[in-house]
Amino acid sequence: MWPTDPTALELNINQKERPLSWKQQTFLADSAMGAPVYRRVKSLLACNLAFRTAGNHNGIKPWLKPAFISKQRLPLPSQSTVLARSYCQHTAQKGLVFRQMFEPISSTYTYLLADCETREAVLIDPVLEEVERDAKLVKELGLRLLYAANTHCHADHITGTGLLKKVVPGCRSIISKDSGAKADITIQEGDRIEFGRFHLEARATPGHTDGCMTFVLNDHSLAFTGDALLIRGCGRTDFQQGSATRLYKSVHEKIFTLPEWCIVYPAHDYKGMTMSTVDEERRLNPRLTKSMEEFVIIMSNLNLPKPTHIDTAVPANLVCGIQGD
Repeated sequence: MWPTDPTALELNINQKERPLSWKQQTFLADSAMGAPVYRRVKSLLACNLAFRTAGNHNGIKPWLKPAFISKQRLPLPSQSTVLARSYCQHTAQKGLVFRQMFEPISSTYTYLLADCETREAVLIDPVLEEVERDAKLVKELGLRLLYAANTHCHADHITGTGLLKKVVPGCRSIISKDSGAKADITIQEGDRIEFGRFHLEARATPGHTDGCMTFVLNDHSLAFTGDALLIRGCGRTDFQQGSATRLYKSVHEKIFTLPEWCIVYPAHDYKGMTMSTVDEERRLNPRLTKSMEEFVIIMSNLNLPKPTHIDTAVPANLVCGIQGD
């Protein structure tokens, strides 16, 4: 029976081999990324047939059967995946270099943006342990790193901005003036971080901390939301001047007012997600779709443990991280 669920295709090698009908082929061709999936299906069926015609009429023996053949589920790309790929193509066309990098201990995302023509670049939320990786990528791509900016004073890791200034000549650190932390440049609502023909607009989004900032690309196609807005979640509000009421207002007034197609890139994710959109979070965020009163109750009853590295991370981040020798 051909699957009616367009999100996955399932093969069972113990079923009788039958050629794909024109309807089945059309189904694949019309699906998002259908052609690559169709080729994978044909490849698996051909492999199955080769084993059978070699005399193995009882199916492939377990010790001969590769894991990718047995009832292999072939997921079609999600809407977010298609959107991300489309955006990568779009950024290349308009001359923007964009990279998303991940630090697994604190589950922190670091973002690199640069102008393809001027080679001027900005790094968002670098992590101390990944400074070597980030500096190497900047050098490999032939970029000139102007700024290393933090969305807020982090409590779960030490920022890499201090060390980056030592290993990347000319790089300057940036953080919100309201954070109380030291940096080469302190910014506030409405300020711009310019790199080449592009700029990031600073939008104050306090609530997780006093100094939380969301950085929005000049064409409103990207928003780097820090811990204010996560994918199907948000930052906690029970320490570092946190306020559930302020966070709710910040997200609804400064982020949810962006175009629905604006792609949301958070500072963290703990479930393997990489991006979302303003439209998705408006509709699907289980906390921020509630009323403000309900949101405050939810946030006051999270009962989360104290961040493991808060006692070392916050003092270091208040002085722009580890400065190096």
